[in-house]
Amino acid sequence: MDHEQLHDALTAPEATNVTVRVQELVRLVQDELRQLLRQRADVTGRIGTLKKTVSGLATLFGESVLSDELKELVDKGKPGRERGFTRTCRSILMEADAPMSARQVCDLIIRQTPSLLERHKDPLASVTTVLNRLVDYGEARRVVLNDNRRGWQWVVATNGSGDVRSGTRIEGLIGASVAATLKQTQTIARKPAMNP
Repeated sequence: MDHEQLHDALTAPEATNVTVRVQELVRLVQDELRQLLRQRADVTGRIGTLKKTVSGLATLFGESVLSDELKELVDKGKPGRERGFTRTCRSILMEADAPMSARQVCDLIIRQTPSLLERHKDPLASVTTVLNRLVDYGEARRVVLNDNRRGWQWVVATNGSGDVRSGTRIEGLIGASVAATLKQTQTIARKPAMNP
């Protein structure tokens, strides 16, 4: 909504009293906020898809194919810098191949960046709160895991109505077979090494 629309809403001749004008203003603000939140969810989902693609390419071809700027954009740069708590939870969920429980996210944070949880009295409750916020932002969705516990899954991309899209433009550019190989590579890279 621009200033002209706001002005028109407040000074419209048919809006004879303040209540009608305020109601119209509230409706306009609500509509714009709803539209912006949908756009944010779509953009965030798209960012997640691109980060997964870059991560897969780095796994497949080595990180040397990534520029320093791209490494920083996908949180692979500046190894000495600690990421924020929400950003870490978002990244873990974004890179997961399957829905995760709050406990699984918490355990990954403990393995990757234990210092991040030092100032949290109840780390599991903190992770759960962040995961629920990601759902509120439209970046993740709640699911029921196989053991009937709550889980969260990254929303890859939406078609505007909240439905998850299966394909991406990247798959079209690099081919579905390469995209499938990237997915397999990401899965293999996450499996723990077997000791002989």
